[in-house]
Amino acid sequence: MKYLSWLLALPLFGCTVDAPQGADAGAVEVRKSSVSSVTRDTTAPSLTNLAPAIAPTNYDSTRPPIPSYEYLTGKFDPAVHPDFVPVAAEYTDGDPYLLHRETYVAFEKMHAAAKADGVTLTMVSATRNFARQKQIWEAKWNGQRLLEGTQKADVVYPDPADRARAILRYSSMPGTSRHHWGTDIDLNDLENSYFASGTGKKVYDWLTTNGVTYGFCQPYTAKGDGRPNGYEEEKWHWSYVPLAARLTDYAASQLKDADISGFDGAEAAVSIRVLENYVLGINRACR
Repeated sequence: MKYLSWLLALPLFGCTVDAPQGADAGAVEVRKSSVSSVTRDTTAPSLTNLAPAIAPTNYDSTRPPIPSYEYLTGKFDPAVHPDFVPVAAEYTDGDPYLLHRETYVAFEKMHAAAKADGVTLTMVSATRNFARQKQIWEAKWNGQRLLEGTQKADVVYPDPADRARAILRYSSMPGTSRHHWGTDIDLNDLENSYFASGTGKKVYDWLTTNGVTYGFCQPYTAKGDGRPNGYEEEKWHWSYVPLAARLTDYAASQLKDADISGFDGAEAAVSIRVLENYVLGINRACR
């Protein structure tokens, strides 16, 4: 059956694509991932040979190939996907995380280089799939979790578009998050103020100077002429560009606002142009 399923999936792939976010800006919460056994399957397609599906499909699998619409939108379990590995506890805040194996290799090298320079990089969030992002989004949408610790979104923003924009300051709609891809990590703290002085500033200065050497880029920089739309600045959020750039281009060609669904508030996606303003509204250097 395994071989039959791959034969059925083959027509979905054509020519290889060339080569970034907007998206997750980052839900400012530490995510918990289930790190059970990670099954390896060397027959599964990897991002090394990137070939796009012609259009969104109904292909349903816990182990979608890369890229596919299901992978892009996080509708899979990274704990059983063959390209994902658990992050060693020495690199984290103590919670279990998963990353795409290529991102993880690059992070290990960056972590070692930073440590040699007296800087400690601690992962406080990594991969989260559609289901986890839905929990975060709906808790904010329905007022169960306060926005930035102060506002009940359902009370303060009765209009769906206004409510969505308020949540999207720091959290992505399910299906549009960069954290779905196993390419994006949050480091050390989830407040910009932490990186303004002391240890936090040392960490941020090191990352902005050296991150690119290891393939990492800050997708959500301060807004301005170069990035007028999208999520607010997130100094903690870093993306592994060699994989993420290709997935962002895939999103640009395959993801449609009208296709974003499956959670409370999804109807606002079209009116606020989530794809253009958030998924693609990233630091140009990350593309």
